[in-house]
Parts: sequence; structure tokens; C-alpha cells
Amino acid sequence: MFNIVLVSPQIPQNTGAIGRMCVNANLKLHIVKPTVFSLDEKAVRRAGLDYWKVLDPVIWESLDEFLEQNLKFKDRFFFATTKTNKLYFDAKFKSGDFIFFGGESTGLPGELMKINEDNKITIPMGKQGRSLNQAMSVAIVAYEAIRQNIAEFDFRVPI
Repeated sequence: MFNIVLVSPQIPQNTGAIGRMCVNANLKLHIVKPTVFSLDEKAVRRAGLDYWKVLDPVIWESLDEFLEQNLKFKDRFFFATTKTNKLYFDAKFKSGDFIFFGGESTGLPGELMKINEDNKITIPMGKQGRSLNQAMSVAIVAYEAIRQNIAEFDFRVPI
């Protein structure tokens, strides 16, 4: 299982869609506050459909709280950012990794990424693009991590 970490997400529909994907892909979702919306908000539940009830996300009150509990795994922290040239498919993911995504308009804090700068990863985009939708970015990177480790996952293949 991989850990998806949303640091200060800003758009409830993205968070809901990511939660839905996490249930379907056997991923653990961590949400690091502050958020600019309530996790009980209707938009989160609507985007997450009935999956939100079975998601069981881990909610952290702050980044400091998250790091206090998880810094021991820092070698397996990956940071999705536009501030690197290392492509996500060049990363070597392992089950249990933490893959971080920042708020939609803010990205990840630079201080956080200094924890393991070798694991900053990016998604290639055309010259006119600035960034991708957060939910889309999570799906792209998460399914590459799963692809690399598919033998460890119990998935059904829809017909």
C-alpha cells in the first residue's frame, strides 16, 4: 500500500475524487491541515461518492504533527512538484512510500521538500502548461507506483 499525503488541500472536489481513487487503488490517504474547507463539506462527499464512507483517511492537524509521527520514513518520502526535472516514472517506488502533493495554488512547502530533495518528482507537461489538476496528478503518480509494484497488490481486473 502507498500513502498519499495531501498537504493543505484547497479544493474539496479534488480531495473527494482523490479519496475515491484511494479506495479503488488500495491507497492510504493522509490529509494534513489546514484545509480551506471542512472535510464534512458536501462537495467532498459528492466527489467521493459512497466511497468516502469506507476511505478512513488519516487527518493530521498540522505538518509538524505528521512529521513527528512519520519522519522515520523520510527516505521513502516523494514530493510531487514543478520545481524539479526528475520525472515521476524515473522514481523507484516501493510499497509503503509516502507521496506528497501540495495545495492547488501553493504547492508543497520548500522546507518540507528539503527533507529529501533527491525524491522531488514531476510530471512532464507541454511548454504552455503550468500545472495539472491535483486529483489528476495524484492518479498519474499513484498508478505509476502501483505499476512498478503490481505483484504486491491484490487487484481485480474489470472485464
